[in-house]
Amino acid sequence: MSKKHSVYPDAPKREKARKGTVWRIIKTIFRGYPVRASIALVCVIINAVVAATPSIYIQKIIAYVEQAINEKSGWEAVSKDIFITIGILAATYVAAVLSSFAFYRLIAVITQGTLKNLRCEMFAKMETYPLRFFDSNSDGDIMSHYTNDVDTLRELISECIPQIMISGIIVSTLIGVMLYLSLWLTLVVIASVVIMFFITRKVGGMSAKHFIRQRKTIGKAEGFVEEMMHGQKVIKVFCHEEAAKEDFDKINEELYKDTEKANSYGNVLAPVLNNVGNVLYVVLAFVSGIFLITHAQNVSLSGMVLDISVAVPFLNIAKQFAGNINRVSNQITAVVMGLAGADRIFELIDREPEQDSGYVRLVNAKFDDNGRLTETSEHTGIWAWKHPHSADSTVTYEQLKGDVRMFNVDFEYVEGKPVLHDISLYAKPGQKVAFVGATGAGKTTITNLLNRFYDIADGKIRYDGININKIRKSDLRRSLGIVLQDTNLFTGTVLDNIRYGKLDATDEECIAAAKLTGADEFIERLPEGYNTEITGGGASLSQGQRQLISIARAAVANPPVMILDEATSSIDTRTEAIVQRGMDALMKGRTVFVIAHRLSTVKNANVIIVLDHGRIIERGSHEELIALKGQYYSLYTGAFELE
Repeated sequence: MSKKHSVYPDAPKREKARKGTVWRIIKTIFRGYPVRASIALVCVIINAVVAATPSIYIQKIIAYVEQAINEKSGWEAVSKDIFITIGILAATYVAAVLSSFAFYRLIAVITQGTLKNLRCEMFAKMETYPLRFFDSNSDGDIMSHYTNDVDTLRELISECIPQIMISGIIVSTLIGVMLYLSLWLTLVVIASVVIMFFITRKVGGMSAKHFIRQRKTIGKAEGFVEEMMHGQKVIKVFCHEEAAKEDFDKINEELYKDTEKANSYGNVLAPVLNNVGNVLYVVLAFVSGIFLITHAQNVSLSGMVLDISVAVPFLNIAKQFAGNINRVSNQITAVVMGLAGADRIFELIDREPEQDSGYVRLVNAKFDDNGRLTETSEHTGIWAWKHPHSADSTVTYEQLKGDVRMFNVDFEYVEGKPVLHDISLYAKPGQKVAFVGATGAGKTTITNLLNRFYDIADGKIRYDGININKIRKSDLRRSLGIVLQDTNLFTGTVLDNIRYGKLDATDEECIAAAKLTGADEFIERLPEGYNTEITGGGASLSQGQRQLISIARAAVANPPVMILDEATSSIDTRTEAIVQRGMDALMKGRTVFVIAHRLSTVKNANVIIVLDHGRIIERGSHEELIALKGQYYSLYTGAFELE
């Protein structure tokens, strides 16, 4: 089981960025849906204001009733005012209903649209990241960004943020109403708010810490499950089921503890704050009663006397005030989870893309009547490097020949642990260069450097005399065909998978490539031939058949340079003979780099390079190395002894 370590920045380094996560979410929403989000915001404000104002109208109605009771002809005098006030109150509720309907229709579109945009942005950015990112992070953890993290953000956008905004506006409005009615009673409410704040800060902070841990542990668990699913055959073969279950139980236990602690703090917050609100109601009723009995002097913005028309609405306002504070506290768990998920999403988006300072382009070319190389939009089969010169603003064209040279190259995947030491080699156009050596000698690393999946630490690599750092990576890789030992087939038809090497290839070109590599023979026997659907990475095909499709994919690309990384290692001897004939035809006239454990497949190479611990220890033709009776001789004769 491989263990991958995340290359994400440490949590302390992200703390500053996390504080601005909410504003970034809001900016993301308004950037994608400026008009709809603005209308939704207006609807939120209307709902909040309407929710906060009934207490004012209730106070007026009670005051009118008191006036009617105290005056003999009061009912006639105040009945009109009462009905007008009730009418206004009803109209505000109708406005609230309409704005609520509009808001929930809009928020559904805004939420799903924002998540869609974020998923697209994540995927687009992910495609720009260097290979090191995927080597350093498990597939399951990366997938967790698109599933769990996005889902927590959905709840944050559709429910939490609107509820917090509504409650915030209501609370602000209610404070103004309370000051309008009575300063003394308002101070009692504010004292309770201070208590609620400290409780929320303490308990909510502990909950947040564990929810952030939970998001990371979920990614870890998903990465483990994904790895076990892919390696299920190996697990069965080596009877590793119990050990796998034990490893999963450890991760699952860690997830359980983080989730249990997070929810324990989150679930205790709401009841505590709710009881604080109940205590506040009792205290206010007691204080109001004392003020009424003692006829205490009232201080308010309205200048009203503290009587029953003020005390009763104030109690309702206080209940509503505490309820909104409680509603906000109930959202803390979802808010913390949403922010943790959003933070992971923005971590993925904010990573530095693969750097590419290259400016030399690969273009289609042709020779004009004067024999000069010129650029063309036609597919002529001739490729050229388009090299702009900043010194004199000129552009020169150099035909792509496939001359590859390495000069004193050093490389290390991890700083301080060299993998290649002082590698110098050359491959002339049309030559076949083979790399042999023990596992870990550095064979595949050399081909990774040619593709610039990784950049060298020291030395130079020149392609047709051009430093490959000056060639755009996409153009460099377009000129190199590669067949890997590990075959990746995608969901789609056989034809689609072959066409992956050249997206604009015709069906005839794909079939011709399959015939060239010998894949046509088994493809024709499939249920739907070239239109047979491939699913599950080609699980219904043998390893050799998958490899043949991969080789055909490289053939249809028709690159001038080929890299064959143990391309026939998974193919039986009979199939290998078929493939080898196709490979010979494919390699004709091309520069080819071959990595092979079967030394019989590299005998016809122009140059065989023997690597050991990242150093070149021997080089020469098959006959020269056999005559040398060194490392290659030992490998070759040992292979035949094993056979």
